[in-house]
Amino acid sequence: MKILIAGNMGYVGPAVVRHLRATHPDAILHGFDNAYFAHCLTGSVTLPERALDEQFYGDVRTLSADRLIGYDAVVELAAISNDPMGNQFEAVTFDINQGCVVSIAKAAAAAGVKNFVFASSCSVYGIAAGGPRSETDPLNPITAYAKSKIGAEGELSELETDMVITSLRFATACGMSDRLRLDLVLNDFVACALSQGEITVLSDGSPWRPLIDVADMARAIDWAATRSADNGGQYLAINAGSNDRNYQVRDLAKAVSEAVPGTKVSINLDAPADSRSYQVCFDLYKSLAPNHQPQVNLKQSIENLIEGLTRMNFKDAQFRNSELMRLKVLQGHISQNRLNMALEWQS
Repeated sequence: MKILIAGNMGYVGPAVVRHLRATHPDAILHGFDNAYFAHCLTGSVTLPERALDEQFYGDVRTLSADRLIGYDAVVELAAISNDPMGNQFEAVTFDINQGCVVSIAKAAAAAGVKNFVFASSCSVYGIAAGGPRSETDPLNPITAYAKSKIGAEGELSELETDMVITSLRFATACGMSDRLRLDLVLNDFVACALSQGEITVLSDGSPWRPLIDVADMARAIDWAATRSADNGGQYLAINAGSNDRNYQVRDLAKAVSEAVPGTKVSINLDAPADSRSYQVCFDLYKSLAPNHQPQVNLKQSIENLIEGLTRMNFKDAQFRNSELMRLKVLQGHISQNRLNMALEWQS
């Protein structure tokens, strides 16, 4: 088996590479990345890419079709990966998260690739009052990031190909990584607890968020990269996570405060309701991928973050202005003229 992981040098990629190498020791694993965040290593004693057979560098917007010949599976992780970045780089977000994804999928199909995996997001449900959302429920994306994800899903679903395509609508990512991000709700709370002794919840704490640890995202990707069409269909958009990891934000803050004794939790009860609230149903994923179900619970995710940040000697109370925030990394590249506003490297 030969797998290409596009966008492998971000937050999720190291976990994916580690998992695929462990579960498919004889596989040929290649990475392809633009290296925006390659230098953002967090406590890793070895380069995560050492587990690959080869690392390629380049912009996915210029990934040529002939580069995909010979692969059994292509995993598309490359993305402008959150709402703040999507807001600042809206055109690039749609270009990379939607247009590029579809063009790579078409090229992969033409090259004879068997499986294509797209990292989508449960954020496509957007404002979703009421019970947990399943794959057949209406979508209501409210940000450029979410709109780009569902736009890509729509185009992928219309491709006429024998390639098995899986759009994994991931719950909100969390957990320790060799390239940790702190611009994610649980990771932010743990960082606040360790560096400030206080978690400030800007909303009233009521919004719902489903969570999935990066290690469990890797398990889902493993399943999608190897599933057959008779297990879910030629094209499948599926929620990836577990029903028992739907949480209200205030419950996440409480769990972190209990794991870091002495942490104060401040909740703004007078704040207007945060519209980004959704519970998600993961029954379909449980039925189709019983051997790839999430294994890392909330307590373990928090403990792994505490251990990893402690190992890094993390104490930065101003971390939201640091390179642990992906938007800050891009802004730093631009301010130093390494990237232009289209997020292209400058020679």
